[in-house]
Amino acid sequence: MSLLGAMNSAVTALKAQSTALAIISDNLSNSSTTGYKASTTSFKTLVTQSYSSTSYASGGVSASVRQNVTNQGVISATSNATDLALDGDGFFVVSYGATGEETFFSRDGEFEIDAQGFMCIGNYYLQGWKTDSDGNVISGSTNSSSTLDAINVNRFTGTAEATSAEVLKANLPADAALNDVVTATMEVFDALGVSHTVTMSYEKTAANEWTLTLADPVLSSDTSSQSGDITGGPFTLTFADGALTGITDSGGTATELEFSITNFTTGASDIASVTMDVGQITGGTGSLTQFASNNDDPDISITSITGDGVEYGALSSVEVDDTGIIWAHFDNGQDIAIYKIAVADFTNANGLESTGYGIYRQTAASGDFTLHEAGEDGVATITASALEGSTVDTSDEFTRMIVAQQAYSAASQVISTCSDMFDELIAAVR
Repeated sequence: MSLLGAMNSAVTALKAQSTALAIISDNLSNSSTTGYKASTTSFKTLVTQSYSSTSYASGGVSASVRQNVTNQGVISATSNATDLALDGDGFFVVSYGATGEETFFSRDGEFEIDAQGFMCIGNYYLQGWKTDSDGNVISGSTNSSSTLDAINVNRFTGTAEATSAEVLKANLPADAALNDVVTATMEVFDALGVSHTVTMSYEKTAANEWTLTLADPVLSSDTSSQSGDITGGPFTLTFADGALTGITDSGGTATELEFSITNFTTGASDIASVTMDVGQITGGTGSLTQFASNNDDPDISITSITGDGVEYGALSSVEVDDTGIIWAHFDNGQDIAIYKIAVADFTNANGLESTGYGIYRQTAASGDFTLHEAGEDGVATITASALEGSTVDTSDEFTRMIVAQQAYSAASQVISTCSDMFDELIAAVR
């Protein structure tokens, strides 16, 4: 009966507009939620049977939520170094718990560092690949979630680095007397970050020739204590018009200025090789020269002696670059890459299932995810100290709310009218 059909259609309209209002309400309540993606209502007509020019059976309407997960929110700067925003397609990969087996996804980059050093949002832990100190992924293939780990900035709580090279910039006095000896010291760090002092003795053996001898290292904190055994030298240094032209070993064979240190008393491992860089010895004066000092007591003049070793340093801060590499900064001046954040992409991101709190789960509709490095393969770059805002447009939501209200009121009027018509019908029967 058409009257019953009209009432049924109006009831479905009330239900559909109630759904639309619920979605609008949810959007408005999350207008300030980080990474929130506004949803819209999709209306579809319901037809119960065919109709002709002389009869019509109303079907009504159904409403369903339509996700817009791929919409990009506005990125705004913050003062928190662990706040991260994705600019482009893709999602952060997170797990529930640090050792959680199920993988989830999020656009919310409001990460914090917990007491154990993990980067997380509540109980959801950010996933990434371990890297070497230069930021290269060391876990092999990046296409499998099994290669990911929960990111812990305390992967290295402290660090030290043994010396492997020294750069020497100095001048030997050309006006020194034959057999005069001048000395200088350089600092060497072992693998434990302990400082040692190595004394260099230069003896003038000819007009343009010096012999360099290296003494066994001593502790910088106690120069009376020998702290290891040195191997290398003596070296013969030859000059011409102030420029270094040759380096030979004790047998007269051309060589590099290189030495090793073994048997550290600190317990550190041996240093297999320390290279002393004195610059170009052909085609230029280099960084070790021989010119007159013009002093009554000629001595070596040191411009600088710098090595690449560093003492122990504690973690002071972390920083994320736009490729997703997490850098650990230590108070000894070292910067070491520790992780690279993974970015997941989907064929149909709008098919993801929302589990609340800005977290999504993969579904059959979304398809399988693929993992990428930030900024590669067309996926998003990462902006540190920034957050992606909600995609809710409040003015648009208010417009939709007015439309929903009017449609709901109209459907209510249809029901009221149908009720009046039924009353008239019953009265006529009586």
